[in-house]
Amino acid sequence: MGIVMFYHLTRSTAEQTARVLITRARGQGWRLMIRGTETAELNRLDARLWTTPEDSFVPHGLAGGPHDARQPVLLGTGPVTNGAKGLLLIDGAEVEPEEAAALERVWILFDADNPDRLSQARSQWKQLTSAGLPAQYWSEESGKWEKKAEKA
Repeated sequence: MGIVMFYHLTRSTAEQTARVLITRARGQGWRLMIRGTETAELNRLDARLWTTPEDSFVPHGLAGGPHDARQPVLLGTGPVTNGAKGLLLIDGAEVEPEEAAALERVWILFDADNPDRLSQARSQWKQLTSAGLPAQYWSEESGKWEKKAEKA
């Protein structure tokens, strides 16, 4: 069982934070799933991961293709189908405790300016920690990422 890490976005965008987390996870040799709720947002992220920055790209694919199981990073709205060790949630996507327990890491990114997402993150924290999963809450309010809470 891994850990669930909640990232309260106050300065960075979900895309900026996701790129950092993807780089770290890929550095560990992990496959990842990025789960969203909006196909249009996933399509936008797909295009940006290929082209920005110009000197780098993240090898990935959109779920529903013929090679989903082989993708190092898979973007989609459904279940993990690429053997991922990490699951990154954006746009209010959720994870069940059983699924999170089977992964090395789950990252939940939520925007400080969206009260619905904040409420949803609090609900996910309660659900996942009540199921016995360890969790950390990170905030960038001070200008750098700081761990504000942890539940073992």
